[in-house]
Amino acid sequence: MRIFGQHEENTLAQLRDVASRAVRAALMADGHLGYVMPIGGVAAYREQVSVVGVGFDIACGNAAIRTDLKRARIEPHLPAVADAIQDTLSFGVGRKNRSDDAPVDHPLFDDPAWEAVPGKRERDELRAKARAQLGTVGSGNHYVDVFADEDDHIWVGVHFGSRGFGFGVAYGFLALGQNRAWGERVPEREVLLDIHSPVGDGYWQLMNLAGRYAYAGREWVARKVVSILGGTELELVHNHHNFAWRETHGGEELLVVRKGATPAFPGQKGFVGGSMGDDAVIIEGVASDDSEVRALQEGALFSTVHGAGRVMSRTAAAGKRTRRGKVLKPGAISREMMQAWVKKKGVILRGGGTDESPHVYRRLPDVLAAQGPTVRVLHTLRPLIVVMAGAEEFDPYKD
Repeated sequence: MRIFGQHEENTLAQLRDVASRAVRAALMADGHLGYVMPIGGVAAYREQVSVVGVGFDIACGNAAIRTDLKRARIEPHLPAVADAIQDTLSFGVGRKNRSDDAPVDHPLFDDPAWEAVPGKRERDELRAKARAQLGTVGSGNHYVDVFADEDDHIWVGVHFGSRGFGFGVAYGFLALGQNRAWGERVPEREVLLDIHSPVGDGYWQLMNLAGRYAYAGREWVARKVVSILGGTELELVHNHHNFAWRETHGGEELLVVRKGATPAFPGQKGFVGGSMGDDAVIIEGVASDDSEVRALQEGALFSTVHGAGRVMSRTAAAGKRTRRGKVLKPGAISREMMQAWVKKKGVILRGGGTDESPHVYRRLPDVLAAQGPTVRVLHTLRPLIVVMAGAEEFDPYKD
């Protein structure tokens, strides 16, 4: 069990619990408390996959596109671009993609994996929801950003997952794994599925389909923003960080679950965000003959951070309110504090709640340093525009 960085005891206790059932386990430097498995956790199994390990936002991940635009060209138009992104894309819970060119006819909707959903009615309902939500961003910590790198090249970055489709698959198989009916509410506890069993194979097929779905949605959204900017795509960097992969580690083939952790094999690129008021980075797994570096990479199962990592819960930051807006418990972070931070950084913010303020996150350079020399930073991305769902939005599909 390899641990990077410093963590609270409850987070470490979660990792120890997961490690007691896994072949190998690790915790990245941005780790924090999650459901059963900590965010930032990595666990490897022999022919088993953890439903809560992958999580309820299956295939949540990051995509970034480098464009041919330079900052000077778009800077005078940034407020208008931010408004266009907010008006064109769909942010928030249960939203349908309202764009005329939404990818509703994507081939993934005809994939045989849909048959793993038990019951025609359940299958049709889930597929209809997935079709309507493909290319929607959601709420919580999900975002669309416009960045400038160290050479003033413009990048577009997005973060979200498989929306209600992945959420339905996770809860469905969480129930099936506890010998209950699909759709029945069950405790959120560890369920390890043998992928050679009918239930495990069904989950594996649908998890991978959710991965294709998330990739299609993120790439459509990022390319839509590039078109709003009037630019051309030069490079795409794209990764899941809530997923499971079949990989070889230490000469053994294992199923590796990453929950809030970015794959970082030598030469593999990744996009890692900071917060709405901090820089993001494009990183690459290091290819090294140094035995110490290699040991760190192997200990991490060739994984790295997926973000800066929370240090304050959503409720602690934003407080607690009734649905009518009555304050039951005040939060530690005010909207004025959040706006002052992003204004100082020169960020144009649309939407966003105080539970996503930069105050609630670690600083990304610190967690990268704690992760050690396993990755190198290729580009540092300064946020110019951040667009998120409004603070009033609740989204059960966020990670």
